[in-house]
Amino acid sequence: MKLKGDQTTARAMNRRLILNLLRREGPRSRADIATVIGLSPAAVTFVVSDLLEEGIVAEGKAVPGPAGRRPIPVEINYEHALAVGFKLMVDSVECVATDLATNPVAAMRVGLEGHDPDYVADLLAATVPELVKLAGRPKAKLAGIGISMPGVINHEQTACVRSHRFKWDNVPLASLVAARVHVPVWLEDDTNAYAIAQQLFGLGRQHRNMAVLAVGVGISCALVIDGKLYRGANGAAGKFGHTLFEEGGRLCECGKRGCLMAYHSELSMLRRWRETTGRDDLGLPELREALTSNDPTATALVAHSGRSIGTALANLVNITDPEVIVAGGEAVSLGDHFLTPLREALTARTFRPAPPLLPDWEDNSWARGAAALVTQKIFDFESSGGVTDIATLGARGSPSAA
Repeated sequence: MKLKGDQTTARAMNRRLILNLLRREGPRSRADIATVIGLSPAAVTFVVSDLLEEGIVAEGKAVPGPAGRRPIPVEINYEHALAVGFKLMVDSVECVATDLATNPVAAMRVGLEGHDPDYVADLLAATVPELVKLAGRPKAKLAGIGISMPGVINHEQTACVRSHRFKWDNVPLASLVAARVHVPVWLEDDTNAYAIAQQLFGLGRQHRNMAVLAVGVGISCALVIDGKLYRGANGAAGKFGHTLFEEGGRLCECGKRGCLMAYHSELSMLRRWRETTGRDDLGLPELREALTSNDPTATALVAHSGRSIGTALANLVNITDPEVIVAGGEAVSLGDHFLTPLREALTARTFRPAPPLLPDWEDNSWARGAAALVTQKIFDFESSGGVTDIATLGARGSPSAA
């Protein structure tokens, strides 16, 4: 049975198809777009005209074509607007302003002295004007704000349902910030946000099925399935670190015992190293230095974590069959001492040949993930929240303007 969609729905779908083609493959002429996507030239012209008027796409330079024709390519105007991203950590906030390709144009870090929701919302709202001023693009628009944090986030991407580290239950953080800054705000689990950034403009750009592993304070693994982030029934998918590692073992932050992250997160590796050496002053820089010096204790400990995570990851790969695995988080900075045992265990335990594991350790990767929550809405056309003139932000972007 065929269902006839209304004109607005068809227009939104065509818009999404065109923008994502330009995002993946770069500038294309209107004729090329029509051929690749399978739309009529009239439909492509209609949508492209709208996008040109909005400033989201721009016309490039004409290039020679057959029979002397010179088709004019169109391309995404990534500098049309700014996106602001906030990555919440226990004691600080990583802040970034990016263009629509999540390229950072301004970055800063601010201390987080408490976890009271109103205090956090005030802090983020006060930081937005500072970021956009630092970006130095007064003519750009502000497309919105993305916030990422560890926790379970509802499907509307507005509220933190539960965060063990922040001790939050049902905190509507996105709404609290939006009421203060008056621009669209989206909230997401930090690994999910990181996965969205990898899918849009990162190592997963050409893949419709991928796993995004994060090993830092915790361990998690987001999944992109058929081009869509899989969030589960309650927004709690990807909590890979809470799979069982040892029955009745170490206590995890979730209140249960024996979780994988209680043994093999970056913090857990450091704790085990301190216990082994009897030194409480050792941190991640010292661990990296010990690995560089081939310290046998540090090398064995990190390799054990790599193998353990790789073995658990193989179970996930056997179930979900991703094309590629992107790995991020502090543990990636441990290099081959961590990644080689992980890859070896993954290869030994997967049913089919293991997918490639691609490490990512770029500055601002996680805050860029938060900014990608804004960019995603533009390419998915799920929300028409619009953009805000940066020139007016200072007048209404402070906490007192709510």
